[in-house]
Amino acid sequence: MAFENLTDRLSKALKNLTGQGKIKEEDLQASLREIRLALLEADVSYPTVKKFIANIKDKAKGAEILEGLNAPQQVVKIVNDELTALMGEEAAPLNQSEKIPTIIMMAGLQGAGKTTTVAKLAYKLKKENNARPLMIAADVYRPAAIDQLEILGKDLDVPVFSEGTDVDPRDIVKHGLAQAKEKNNDYVFIDTAGRLQIDEDLMTELSDIANIANPDEILLTVDAMTGQNATETAQGFADRLDLTGVVLTKLDGDTRGGAALSIRDVTGKPIKFVGQGEKPTDLDVFYPDRMASRILGMGDMLTFIEKAQKEVDEKKQAEQLEKMRQNTFDFNDFVDQLKQVQNMGPMEDLIKMIPGMANNPALKNMSIDPKTFTHMEAIVSSMTPKERENPDLLNPSRRRRLAAGAGRPVVEVNKMIKQFDQMKKMMNQATKGNFSGMDQMMGGAGMDMSSMMGGQGMPGMPSGNFGQKVQNFAMKQAARKMKKMKKKRGKK
Repeated sequence: MAFENLTDRLSKALKNLTGQGKIKEEDLQASLREIRLALLEADVSYPTVKKFIANIKDKAKGAEILEGLNAPQQVVKIVNDELTALMGEEAAPLNQSEKIPTIIMMAGLQGAGKTTTVAKLAYKLKKENNARPLMIAADVYRPAAIDQLEILGKDLDVPVFSEGTDVDPRDIVKHGLAQAKEKNNDYVFIDTAGRLQIDEDLMTELSDIANIANPDEILLTVDAMTGQNATETAQGFADRLDLTGVVLTKLDGDTRGGAALSIRDVTGKPIKFVGQGEKPTDLDVFYPDRMASRILGMGDMLTFIEKAQKEVDEKKQAEQLEKMRQNTFDFNDFVDQLKQVQNMGPMEDLIKMIPGMANNPALKNMSIDPKTFTHMEAIVSSMTPKERENPDLLNPSRRRRLAAGAGRPVVEVNKMIKQFDQMKKMMNQATKGNFSGMDQMMGGAGMDMSSMMGGQGMPGMPSGNFGQKVQNFAMKQAARKMKKMKKKRGKK
């Protein structure tokens, strides 16, 4: 996963800071040296690193402790703020045309994931905004590019305009736009050709298409796995096209993440979306502040909450919360919770969104087998209706029957029942306020993470006073952001 090495290095660098009051010069210099090396190794461009370190040094040197923050936390806040500023402060929304359609032209090198990104973004707008998108297949050079877009369009139920490979891309775009106007599509996506590297023919064609379409957005798709080359590619396109933003793909791969930190600074163009997976839904709005928190190992609670809220049925959530309060939560509810958590994405990714977990050594190479959920559901399916509603009935002989029915060892049945009891107790306490409102923050997902980890329990948060304080700081930051989000919704 992107940033893991960077997160580890930055956490160690910041942990070295100790003491109270003003920050000691020697401690600051040592930490800044480690941060500089960590960023360079992550493939962040040298000019960006130089500027970044200078900004931190200016703000951290002699900085007084803020209320409730000691010296290490003060530096964490400064680094967090600078990372956020480096990547663009706030999420950059898509430009909208005053009248339909809004035209979005996609550009990028071959292999960056441009065609897949076109389909993902069209699907995202269709699903979340009830949009009526049209995708134009204007890449007539790459083998099977048109076929790929048509297959994706069919799978996602998004129409594709194509005229084969023997028509000039400029004419395809003209005809596609005419159809969009006729069909009242409110978004048009133009999938343009790429090359293995930037050349004059490619840029001339892209410039011509831009002049014909007059797009509201020209988004550059960049492969995060190409490191500093991604920044150079972005600069090359920015020199010839009036880019409005960047989509960073393959951020879930074995990449050092430097592109995400350099592109905005080098090109002045915002990262608008990030692709982190192969599913149609694996395209997210880029939030600089959330990414900064993740890079520093402080988690990403807001994205976690949003994922939970998208997948949780509000009516069912209210019913389950009431059951938690009354301590009547049963195995029927347990299965519902399992399904909700599965829909949120890979469990190892979700856990790392929790403050303190991203740089936890116990989670470094963690991989949770999706079959764990299936096995749990099989055990519950082997229960009678009365046993699901009243887990106290599950004596040793009944447990042996469940194991045989589910085809699982008895020890696994016992482990799951123990986890269920622990989770039930935890959620009952949470509804009474014992966890400072964390049940509400989790959007009612209510899933005990230990049950997803083979019964090993939740790995400990980063050890030591520093780790605990950074986690507390991260949670406070998330809580403040949640309040701001609620205020904005209220104003609307």
